[in-house]
Amino acid sequence: MPNTTTPAQYVLILIDLAEQAGCGREQLLAGTALASTGLERIGARVEDREFTRLALNALELTGQPDLGLQLGMRLNLGAHAVLGQAFMTCNNLAEVIDLFLKYHHLLSSSLEVSFGDDGKHCCFTSMETPYDLPPHFSHELLYSAVLNTLRGLLNRQDLQMQVDLPYPAPAHASRYHQVFGEQVCFDCDVGRVRFDSALMEERLPSSNPALRSLYEQECARLLADLQEESSTAQQTLRLLRKLEGQYPQMPRIAQMLNLSPRTYRRRLQQEQKSFQDLLDQVRAEHATHYLRSSRLPLSTIAYRVGFNDTSNFRRAYQKWTGRTPREVRYGD
Repeated sequence: MPNTTTPAQYVLILIDLAEQAGCGREQLLAGTALASTGLERIGARVEDREFTRLALNALELTGQPDLGLQLGMRLNLGAHAVLGQAFMTCNNLAEVIDLFLKYHHLLSSSLEVSFGDDGKHCCFTSMETPYDLPPHFSHELLYSAVLNTLRGLLNRQDLQMQVDLPYPAPAHASRYHQVFGEQVCFDCDVGRVRFDSALMEERLPSSNPALRSLYEQECARLLADLQEESSTAQQTLRLLRKLEGQYPQMPRIAQMLNLSPRTYRRRLQQEQKSFQDLLDQVRAEHATHYLRSSRLPLSTIAYRVGFNDTSNFRRAYQKWTGRTPREVRYGD
């Protein structure tokens, strides 16, 4: 699993939810670094693998299949820390989305923003889910957090969204309608949420251009700190994940990291990594996501990760992961 991080606020809210459901903290933190360090030394961010272990513990201990929805609806603007404050100072949602695209690494989420063919809807499509967790938990968390954030920004608690989910309706499907409204569809090709694009220009009640500049400077500083703490390999993985479907060649990646190809290659060698291995890792991640979380044909998945031939993709995927695409898709 990639060595990326999650805001500590998300972790603390999840722990609070689980403890309210009667979970003991020792069992909840089992298998995580927090079990030995304690919450007092949690810091500002937690590695994604720690959050994943914690969430798996919470799902098992609470026995609540809709835990992802519960958590997402608790992730308000305050939970997003300084980026949430920056969102509030924007003039409208169009500016919010611009900020999100620039600084989404501070929130540990990856969404592609587009507009429907009719121009009437703004779409957030999840190209990858941030955690190696059951698909329904990851999508519930991501999409309900988007809804809750938009409600807070617009001061409209009745706001609903159209939701497409790339998996069959779970036993708790009625909870989706309680959270999102009536327009919820399962077994879709990809996961996405949509809302009326007219909302993009609606003025936010908390708009403050002067404060926005200050908050954005702090977001830029935090993102720079986050990137400085990362190895060249980790920065490469983040770029490749963000540029899904494009997969630039090594010289282009080096340029995007403000390095010469020679310096870039030397740094990877020092970290005992190679560009091809990193590229294959990301292609495997994207292919696995589509296999598990969509109903796309194998030929389409192959094309999306850079293969014109399905047979070549099958062989490459088995080499990358040790499993065939069929085994991953159907759990063989």
